[in-house]
Amino acid sequence: MLLLATVIATAETFRVATYNVANYLDQATESRRDVKSAEAKAKIRESIKALKPDVIAFQEMGAVSALLELREALKADGLDYPNWEHVTGFDTNIHVALLSKFPITARRPHTNDNFLLSGRRFRVNRGFLEVDLKVNDKYSFTVFAAHLKSRRPVPEADEAELRLEEAKLLREKIEARLTANPNANLVVLGDFNNTKDSPSTKVLIGRGKTKLVDTRPAERNGDNLPNPNPAWEPMNITWTHYYGKEDSLSRIDYILISQGMAREWIKAETYIQFVPNWGIGSDHRPIQATFEAVDK
Repeated sequence: MLLLATVIATAETFRVATYNVANYLDQATESRRDVKSAEAKAKIRESIKALKPDVIAFQEMGAVSALLELREALKADGLDYPNWEHVTGFDTNIHVALLSKFPITARRPHTNDNFLLSGRRFRVNRGFLEVDLKVNDKYSFTVFAAHLKSRRPVPEADEAELRLEEAKLLREKIEARLTANPNANLVVLGDFNNTKDSPSTKVLIGRGKTKLVDTRPAERNGDNLPNPNPAWEPMNITWTHYYGKEDSLSRIDYILISQGMAREWIKAETYIQFVPNWGIGSDHRPIQATFEAVDK
């Protein structure tokens, strides 16, 4: 028993985060004129430094130059991410991106996925990021990062139907990986732009043997009691997004993991870091999950 405790205590761990950084632009575009302010950038760095993730995915990142500017600023603050990925989809303004302390051993950007809806062809707006990361000689995992269609109405089609079709395409890629290797270590994260009980989020989570586990990061504020209704999750504070028009808070950012990676998941070290005046940086809060770097 003592030997087991020692092994657990000394096991290498790593942290994976996701953060919608709300129009992190270093230059204006045709449809988005506001460049991210120095104050907002500083608050985003403060939030990231509070978490100290080993890997962090971003949504609403601007051009490659904006990602590299953030990377250099974090390095000056003591967080060095030598490896990065930036994926450009149909949307030419904001993108999905990733910074990593670990080597990227494979890149599979999905930039031209499309679907047919009501007789009309649509493309996935922000594409999907997919990379393989090597933590050490014994542990590797794959990250899928996505920013699904917003809940903002558009004239071309129903926004919920567009989001659902994007989710179906991403789920096909997840399903393919898990069919080939049911024990694959997968992290599927990002801004899914809807609640857990929505059709699009349910599609991503899946069912049966390839169902993903929702890590559900929450504030570490002392809440630890189970829900009186055993069918529901504990009443922790898990919201990730503030919607000013409705004056509402909701959980629309997720870190989902495969059954294989769930065996390495450290639930007690999975959380939302509270940072004062977090909204200066973004209308989203970053979330993080922690894992042991050993296959179980």
